[in-house]
Amino acid sequence: AELAQIDQTKRVLVMGQGVSGLVLTQVLRLFSPGALVVTDLKDRNLELARKYGATHAYKMPSADASTMDVFRDDFPDGFDVVVPCLLEGDGVPDAIDCTALCGRIVLYGCLGICTKPIDFYAVHRKRLNILSTEPRRDIDMVRFFQQSVQMVSDGLVNTTEMITHKVPLSNIDEAFALRADKTNDAIHVLVDCEA
Repeated sequence: AELAQIDQTKRVLVMGQGVSGLVLTQVLRLFSPGALVVTDLKDRNLELARKYGATHAYKMPSADASTMDVFRDDFPDGFDVVVPCLLEGDGVPDAIDCTALCGRIVLYGCLGICTKPIDFYAVHRKRLNILSTEPRRDIDMVRFFQQSVQMVSDGLVNTTEMITHKVPLSNIDEAFALRADKTNDAIHVLVDCEA
């Protein structure tokens, strides 16, 4: 949020409302963006995102659908800040498409291999900045960790509602199966090492 210089004038898109996206939606809400728009494949995740401060929530028809096509009528110029919170790298070309002229893409996800071509000419033509959330110094990692823990402790970020399943360590295969099954309502599967 600080890297992207989010304030009341910015239209912000968070692509994906898994654990990272839901946490980030709560943090970004504290920066009071003009619009805080989220997308996801699951209704339950979108309901939580609305509860956590999203001003608009759009259900994606499929994992490979064009995000811009979903809300082009409502946000034809795209977004000032786009944050792909998706595991796979294919979210990057989609984020480029959704970003407005002179906008910023903050890579909070998309860590996997990108199988779609990245249009660097579009990045150049739109004058985009692509930023990484990885801290450049170890001391910054310490500060971010301390701030994150404080935000949860202070109740500014709710993490308890994201834990949809608790599984004892002895049944860890069940935890992996729950997480891998895209048809269920799992957001976060907690493995309890003491149970």
